[in-house]
Amino acid sequence: MGRIIVQVKITNLFDEDKSIICAMFVDTGAGALILPKAWKHRLGKFKRSEPVELLLANHDVINGEACWPVEIKIEGFRPVSNEVIFVDMNSEKDGEYEPLLGYVILEQAQAAVDMLGHRLVPVKYIDMK
Repeated sequence: MGRIIVQVKITNLFDEDKSIICAMFVDTGAGALILPKAWKHRLGKFKRSEPVELLLANHDVINGEACWPVEIKIEGFRPVSNEVIFVDMNSEKDGEYEPLLGYVILEQAQAAVDMLGHRLVPVKYIDMK
């Protein structure tokens, strides 16, 4: 299976001068938007935050911090408001991180995964079934 990478802008809604633009790995197995804890200072202070536990694919449990509200703008899709979860993340060999964009944010933004084209495509309707 191919990797889908998209450009995303995350903005602190209580300090709109604080934002991050980055390439994110689309991970339909993850629910949330996950960023490295090392980037938290780039978004400034948050109105709300709380500790959370995350279950990994290998069944390990790690600690993170959910912070909100943020605006999440996936390139080519409508912006949505949600939270960002910061976790301790290992950087790749070139010092880069691999932030994750999960399915909750994709559904909010009306984006679906095109498995054949390895890209995101617009969804006409918000699912209410």
